[in-house]
Amino acid sequence: MLHSLHIRNYILIDALDIEFPEGLVIITGQTGAGKSILLGALSLLAGARADASLLTEGADSCVVEAGFTGRDEALDALLSGADVEQDGDRLLIRRVVSRSGRSRCFINDCPVPVGLLQEVAARLVDIHSQHKSLLLTDARFQLSVLDHFAGNGTLLEECRQAWRTLQELRGQLAAERERQARMQADRDYNEAQWRQLDEAKLVPGELESLEEEQRSLANAEQIKEALGRVLALMQPEGETPGMVAALKESARQLEHIVRFLPAAADLQTRLESARLELDDIGAELSALDERVDLSPARLEQVEERMSRLYSLLKKHDCTTVEELIAVRERYNESLFDASAVQDRIRELEQAEEQAGGRYRAVCARLTEARCGAAPRFAAAITESLRFLELDRAVFDVAVSAAPESATGTDRVSYLFSATGRAPEDVAKCASGGELSRIMLSLKAMMAKFVGMPTLIFDEIDTGVSGSVADKMGRMICEMGRDMQVFSITHLPQVAAKGDAHYVVSKSVTAEGRTVSTIREVKGEDRTMEIARLLSGETITPAAVANAEALLAER
Repeated sequence: MLHSLHIRNYILIDALDIEFPEGLVIITGQTGAGKSILLGALSLLAGARADASLLTEGADSCVVEAGFTGRDEALDALLSGADVEQDGDRLLIRRVVSRSGRSRCFINDCPVPVGLLQEVAARLVDIHSQHKSLLLTDARFQLSVLDHFAGNGTLLEECRQAWRTLQELRGQLAAERERQARMQADRDYNEAQWRQLDEAKLVPGELESLEEEQRSLANAEQIKEALGRVLALMQPEGETPGMVAALKESARQLEHIVRFLPAAADLQTRLESARLELDDIGAELSALDERVDLSPARLEQVEERMSRLYSLLKKHDCTTVEELIAVRERYNESLFDASAVQDRIRELEQAEEQAGGRYRAVCARLTEARCGAAPRFAAAITESLRFLELDRAVFDVAVSAAPESATGTDRVSYLFSATGRAPEDVAKCASGGELSRIMLSLKAMMAKFVGMPTLIFDEIDTGVSGSVADKMGRMICEMGRDMQVFSITHLPQVAAKGDAHYVVSKSVTAEGRTVSTIREVKGEDRTMEIARLLSGETITPAAVANAEALLAER
């Protein structure tokens, strides 16, 4: 419940510190006194939009702070998940708005985002203003109330989870199918590129070998001519000795004088070594000469192969054959990935079918529960409306098929007739006063099943008077026995039934500023406020007597 409210520099409220009791709390005041301002401050705590216009003139910031007692497991889990420190069963919510229009939110003095503030406030207080009777035309609201009545909370959570799973799978499946479509569009191109590279029979280091062979083939005649001259010098034809023969003969001559000149032995060894080296060089030159190919056909083949490789390198923006091989493998992988994507799609299709089956099964159970609860719910609301003097009222609930959603496959419509005839859509046939009574009946019904700690009615009794107003007051008072209820009202029949009564008033300060204040009235002050509601500015003795009678009846 809301046990305290602290406001500083909010519109016409300079400073306000007030505590509230349990039960039914009545708030009255003349039109324009500031009741809506008080409600706006509470709405700010519930996450309403903040801007600099909310500050009183000359203030640097405004502060709205509310203290609540009583929590539930869901709220505890929400706070724990946000790392908000908890203080027993007490909860302090504060919002500070600066002159720049920016705001900061706090829960138990821990900074929190406004989104969390909205979630927490929704579990602590329900503000029902006059325009919220329009919720009766909202299909989501209608469905929510019926689900609360039917106790479908667990089924709804199961349905939401099944829907999230199904939507995730559908999203993944759509993404894979889109990927497959892109791959299919590129498949022919990728396959052609891979095939071209595969047919090229690429070999690492091949281009360097070909370039070397091409240079040899292109200059074969010059190479063979040079090799031939060298070989001719080393091993000439005819009687002229060659270099090898000359070295051999020189070594033999030195061998004859070694016994006379020992120093010649070393020279003879060196000549023999040079002869062997020249002999080996000659053999290698002969081998090279034999390998040099004068074939134009082979040169043409090499140049064609080189041209093909150069073309592939340029096409794929590569500098080496190794890079071309890497490109070929990427194309190969893309072709393989297409098969893997198809397998993934088949897996997702199976998973989607199974998830869809689970979702539809939960939806069927929800539909059954809603259809089963609808007649009992309609009968309870009809009884409540007749208590509120809509003696021939008929309220019905129609459950029909709707597109798939997180709340199932049902659409709920509220049907109403004030004359007992065939009921129609409540949005088309109910007057303002009838909407107020229907909404109060629904709120009273929800209070029994939702467990809302604090409920605030902002002139829900608009459009009614007399005995109907008295019965609405009794109904609100009945709700106040199980929970804390605030009722902002102009009706004395409702105001007289409260456990506590507060009056909002407006005054002008010595500086000429208009400010709003709120104070609790008791005893004679409360009697006079009820009398004012009965007779207006001029309070008559009859109004005072009527007020005393109303207060005595509660």
